[in-house]
Amino acid sequence: MRTQVGIVGAGPAGLLLSHLLHRCGIASVVLEARSRKYVEERIRAGVLEQGTVDLLNEAGVGARMRREGLMHHGIELRFGGRNHRIDFAELTGGHGVTVYGQHEVVKDLIAQRLADGGDLRFEAEDVSVHEFDGARPKIRFQHQGTAQELECDFIAGCDGFHGVCRPSIPADRIKTFDRIYPFAWLGILAKAAPSQDELIYANHPDGFALYSMRSPEITRLYLQCRPDEDLSQWSDERIWAALHKRLGDRADGWRLNEGPILQKSVTPMRSFVTEPMRYGRLFLAGDAAHIVPPTGAKGMNLAVADIRVLAEAFDAFYRLGSEEGFETYSETCLKRIWRMQRFSWWMTSMLHRFDDRSDFDQRVQLAELDYVTSSRAASESLAENYVGLMRR
Repeated sequence: MRTQVGIVGAGPAGLLLSHLLHRCGIASVVLEARSRKYVEERIRAGVLEQGTVDLLNEAGVGARMRREGLMHHGIELRFGGRNHRIDFAELTGGHGVTVYGQHEVVKDLIAQRLADGGDLRFEAEDVSVHEFDGARPKIRFQHQGTAQELECDFIAGCDGFHGVCRPSIPADRIKTFDRIYPFAWLGILAKAAPSQDELIYANHPDGFALYSMRSPEITRLYLQCRPDEDLSQWSDERIWAALHKRLGDRADGWRLNEGPILQKSVTPMRSFVTEPMRYGRLFLAGDAAHIVPPTGAKGMNLAVADIRVLAEAFDAFYRLGSEEGFETYSETCLKRIWRMQRFSWWMTSMLHRFDDRSDFDQRVQLAELDYVTSSRAASESLAENYVGLMRR
């Protein structure tokens, strides 16, 4: 088999890259270890920056997002028994974010690639990448019981943190930066109508909590917990009690809506960056190259930003013969990545309980929240970072 760009991974990064390449007349094959059903039902991020929304619309895959996505123009910070709204629209000239689940983006992209005759191969086993330091990279894999080899001009490693592409690069040719946080998020999906239209980030003595939603019928909620948390110890009753306590019912009558819990999971918290994001003709994008704590809602948005840059580089190469986009790919992406790492680290540090912090540290944390919510300059900084108002 032969194609121009071999793509490993059918998450939002790999699928979007394949779609953008198709629009430029560039052939690709997407290999995914999981089944189509699995990737379409895998619950991940759901907050899209304006730039992500714009790109999906420009690429012609935003119709359902426009119909079903929930536009938000602010968030609420709760701490010290008080509520403070950060007004994105007022602070950023009318910008906001759209709540639309990552799995919904994946569904839209898969449907479009199949409608366009795209080559998507789910349940590809034993995937390995070879000879990407030369002119003819190869991807070997098993599909439907048959060993196959895909020869291509380039390989895009969009296969996530645990994928095969990054570990295939010689260890002395890349550097990794890593931080493991001493807590995790216990997340639930509940069949409950959202209690309000915007996200709530709560700093509480018992730990962080986040109120979010996925649709007019589904609420998404998180509680800070231990990384080794035993889900069997968290009954539905215990989860709802903790959420009510940390989010707090308000004097104006606001109260968290409850409903049947459809899903429970524990998400570890880490920051991770790989430099550079290219070796020879192998390019890393999305979670294969970087991980951010979910507090800043940047994971999928950073992956989409990588793909925009990478797709432009491939277009310039095949259309003009220019390799400049390849040479600057890492530098361009990493500038944004490190800024968003800083923002995600800052949001995480400001909102979570750290058991090793002193009373002094906790008072400083509350003072930081008070400053952010009382200073226009500080509120504007949070708003600009959250909605993604950043140039390359």
